[in-house]
Amino acid sequence: MRFYKFGAGALISTLALAVGAGLPARAADLPSTKAAPEAPVAAGDPWSGFYVGGSLGYGWGVGQWSGAGAGGSYGLANHVDTFNESGSFLASLQGGYNYLLPQRVLLGVEADLTFPAYPQFPDGYSTGGVSGFASPTLGTGSYGETLQSMGTLRGRIGYAPGNWLIYATGGLAWARNTANLSLDSGLTTAPAFWRLGWAAGAGVEFPILPHWTANLEYLYTGFGAKSVYAAGSGESFNQDFNLQSLRFGVNYHFGGDDTADDKAGGLDPDRFAFRGQATFTEQIYGPIHSTVPDGVNSLPASGMGRETFDTTLYAGVRLWQGAEFWANPEIDQGFGVGNTHGVSAFPSGESYKLGYPFPYARVQRYFVRQEIDLGGEKQKIEADQNIFANEVTSDRLVFTVGKFAIVDLFDTNKYANNPKGDFLNWASINTGTFDYAGDAWGYTYGAAAEWYKDRFTVRGGLFDLSAQPAEGYPNGYAYGLDQNFSQFEMVGELEERHELWGQAGKVKVTGFLSRGRMGEFQWAADNWNNANFINTAIANNTTAAAVALGADRQFRSKPGVSLNIEQGVTESVGVFLRAGLSDGKVEAWDFTDTDRVLQVGVSVTGKDWGRPDDTWGLLGILGGLDPSHAAYFNAGGLGILVGDGQSPVPTPGLLRYSPEKVLETYYSYALTSSVKLAADYQFVADPGFNANRGPANLFAVRVHWQF
Repeated sequence: MRFYKFGAGALISTLALAVGAGLPARAADLPSTKAAPEAPVAAGDPWSGFYVGGSLGYGWGVGQWSGAGAGGSYGLANHVDTFNESGSFLASLQGGYNYLLPQRVLLGVEADLTFPAYPQFPDGYSTGGVSGFASPTLGTGSYGETLQSMGTLRGRIGYAPGNWLIYATGGLAWARNTANLSLDSGLTTAPAFWRLGWAAGAGVEFPILPHWTANLEYLYTGFGAKSVYAAGSGESFNQDFNLQSLRFGVNYHFGGDDTADDKAGGLDPDRFAFRGQATFTEQIYGPIHSTVPDGVNSLPASGMGRETFDTTLYAGVRLWQGAEFWANPEIDQGFGVGNTHGVSAFPSGESYKLGYPFPYARVQRYFVRQEIDLGGEKQKIEADQNIFANEVTSDRLVFTVGKFAIVDLFDTNKYANNPKGDFLNWASINTGTFDYAGDAWGYTYGAAAEWYKDRFTVRGGLFDLSAQPAEGYPNGYAYGLDQNFSQFEMVGELEERHELWGQAGKVKVTGFLSRGRMGEFQWAADNWNNANFINTAIANNTTAAAVALGADRQFRSKPGVSLNIEQGVTESVGVFLRAGLSDGKVEAWDFTDTDRVLQVGVSVTGKDWGRPDDTWGLLGILGGLDPSHAAYFNAGGLGILVGDGQSPVPTPGLLRYSPEKVLETYYSYALTSSVKLAADYQFVADPGFNANRGPANLFAVRVHWQF
C-alpha cells in the first residue's frame, strides 16, 4: 500500500518556481520619487508584473476545543530547537502579479503555500498544541491539533513612494490539519481534515538586487469552528484554529529592463547571491524472492514505489574580506522505498532516514566560510551553490563553522557525489563505510579547517554526533543532534591533485573516529536471549538483540579509513574508485551499516555524440560485514538501514550472510541548460547482506532543476 502522495506532479512546478528562479538578469532603474503623480509607469518598473519567491517565518496563535463533556485551549507556538530542527517555524512559497498605477498605487494578487517543520519529534507537534482533559465519557487524556499545510489567495493594495513598497493584504485561506486524541485508557486517533477561513495582514517590501526584492510581512489567518469526528471514541469535537505569523521572504520579479544599470536601492549585487534547486524522484521495484518473512528493517518482498521531492534556496552574503555566510532553507517531502530500510547501499540518496507524506520545512545549512590567501598562483573559483565567484591563491587556508554536511567537504568525488545529478545510490555519494555524523537528514554542527598547498590539501574537522546511535533500540533512528556535544566525531583527509594522460585527477585518504556510547555486536549476539531483553522487546515492538545492544552501550571509539580516487581519461570520460574499512565490531552511529566496501565506476559526458550536457554512468558496489556484525543481524539485530529481525526473537535461519552487491547505471538527459531528466536502474543482490532475500531490480526517474 502506498503512502499518501502530495500531488507531486503539480507540486514540483509550483515549488521549483517559487523558491527562486534565479536566472541571470538586470533590472531597470527604480522610478524616482520626484516623478509627477500622473506620469505613466516606466516599462521597467520593478513592481509591475509576475513574481515568485519564498519566505521563512515563525507562527503562533491559539486553538480552542470542546466535546465529550470537556474542553480546553492551547497555544500553537512551540520553541525552536536547532538541534532537532523542531518548533513552529514555517516555510512558504509564493507567487503573484502586481500592477502599479501612475499614482504609485499598487494593485496585486498573491497565492502562497506554507509548510511547518517536521512534525514527529519530540511530541508530534510543530505548529500546534495539546491540552489535557478529564471527560465523564472518555476518562482522562489529551486533545490537540497540528498544522500539516496551509495556503492563501489574497489581494494586495499598496503604495510605492520610491524604492520601497508598503502594502495591506487580505483574502481566502485554507489549511489541512490533524486532530490528535489520546486517551490514557489506550485509544489514540489522529483524523486529518480540511479548514477554510480568511487571511489579512500587512507588510513592507524593498529591492535588494536586480530583479530581487525582500519583504517582511505579518499575516493573521482565522479558521473558525470545525466539527471533527474522532473514530473509535464515538465523539465529535468542535475546535477553532487561529494562526498568526511573521515572515521574511525574497521575491524574483520577471519584469524589468535588462539593459538598465540598476543597483537595487544601493545594495551591491556582488555581495549577495540567491540560487536554488528542485528535484523530484520516483523509484519502484517489483516483488522479490524471499524465503523468510519481512522483518522490522527489511526491504518489503511485495515490491513498491515511492517518490521524494525537495527544493532548496541557497542564500549567501559576503561579510568581509574572504568571508561568506550561507543559509539553505529547504522544503522536503516523500519516502524512500521500504521507508528507507532494507539495503545498506540504499538505492536513493534523495530519501532520508525519516519520511513524511506532506511537505515540511527545514534549514539544512547555515555556516560561515573564511578564506585566507597565503600566496602562490592565482586561481578563479566559479560561482555555484553555496559558493561566490572568487579569485584565490593556490596556497590558502579555509575555515568553515556552523551547520552543514560533513560530506560537503570530505570524501567528495567529481563523478559520484550528488544524487540530484549523478548516481542515486546512497553508498555512491560517499564511501559506503564512512559513518559520518549527522541528523536524520545528514547535517550536523561542527568546524573544519583546510590547508591548500600547491597540489595538496589537508582537511580536519570536529563534529557533533546524533543524540543516540541509529542502530536498533531504543529510538530506531538518529533524529536530532547531541545538545551537549559530549559525543563527537573527528574527521581528517589528505588530498593530492595531479595530471595523468593530460587529464586532472585526485587521490584522497579520509579517516574518521567517532566517540560515543556504543554497544559491541558480539556481546549483543551472545546475550540477546536474556529474559529481560525479550520482555523489553515485546513491550516496545522491537527485537531482543537490538535491546541487548542498547544495554551494552558505553563510551567507545569507532575508527574508519577510506581511499577515494577520481581520474579523467579523456575530456568526456572519467573513472573513479573508492575503498573503505571501518571497525565492524562496534556499533555504527549515523550513516551506514557497511564495514568494508569497494566501489568502481565510470562517467561519460555526451560530447562525443553531440550532447555535451548529457551524462551516462556505470557503477559497481561490493559491501561486507565484520563476522561479529553478521552474527548480530543473524540474532535478530537491527541496524541503521537494514535488519531482517523479527519481534521479539528471530526466525531460525533468518539471515544467510552474503556480501551486498549493487550495479547501477543512469543516463541524464539535458532538457535545457538547467533542467535534467534522468533514468536510473539498479540491480541489488543479497539486500541487507541476506542471501535469503532478493535480488531486487529498481527503476527510477529523476527531474532536477538548478537555477
